[in-house]
Amino acid sequence: MSKQKIAHGIIAAMITPMDNEGNINFVELKNQVNRQIAAGISGLFTLGTNGEGYILNHDEKLKVVKSVIEEANHRVPVYVGTGCVSTAETIELSKQAEQLGADALSVITPWFAQASQEDLYKHYKALNDAVNIPILLYNIPARTGNALAPQTVARLAALPNIAGIKDSSGNFDNILQYIELTRDMDFSVISGNDSLILWTLKAGGTGGIAACANVLPEIMVSIYKNYQAGDWAQARKAQDSIRPFRNCFKLGNPNTIVKEATNLMGFPVGMPRAPFNGLSAEAVQTIQKTLDKYYSEYKK
Repeated sequence: MSKQKIAHGIIAAMITPMDNEGNINFVELKNQVNRQIAAGISGLFTLGTNGEGYILNHDEKLKVVKSVIEEANHRVPVYVGTGCVSTAETIELSKQAEQLGADALSVITPWFAQASQEDLYKHYKALNDAVNIPILLYNIPARTGNALAPQTVARLAALPNIAGIKDSSGNFDNILQYIELTRDMDFSVISGNDSLILWTLKAGGTGGIAACANVLPEIMVSIYKNYQAGDWAQARKAQDSIRPFRNCFKLGNPNTIVKEATNLMGFPVGMPRAPFNGLSAEAVQTIQKTLDKYYSEYKK
């Protein structure tokens, strides 16, 4: 897949379904692939933050990638999260994902240990030189402790396989700087914060990688489709309508909120692996009430 076709539209930041023992539920994983494609999603992103890539072992990651790619069967592009702490392991997993048929990679910055901007540049440059498919940078400093500066992103954008960046910093000015510095390059800027998708599009970005697509896939898709059709009012209505569910994220780990909401909708995706799976009874009730309101008001 060419760089020009990467990171456009609404890409589902897919969860990884699990059973009560924390084992991967591959039957439901395939069901979620088909559910997202039926909703009109532009692509599937597996092994990201919502996919719990941080807690799966190497063999499990490969099995998830293989399952998603086979079930998608070229109907939509599949993005695979292959970022690891070390450059060597990132390259190893990325090459394996490429061999399994991934259309693109989504690569989070290394985490825990502090990295300089030059460290980050060299990390991604080594990956760029090691694979032959597009790479989507992934900036989420609140989780990793390492932020990709706009000037570093502009340097990386000049490399042949660096196709774009997913920004989950929550800082819209950061997105604007990415866009401003790469506007004349073959490079896409995509929002990793669901609340900023429409505004990113308006500023010159190309879409969003959406956690809310696990719960509200049709609504998320409609943000992009209405914007592309020139119907700003409907696009903004769709964007605004996800706010009640986004407000639920304050109730606990957002990954847990997304999985519990998906469970409440009748899809047995289980809960995140321990210890990141605590949720109070009151939180579950609030999520259920929010979903009830969504069905009564927003999905008319």
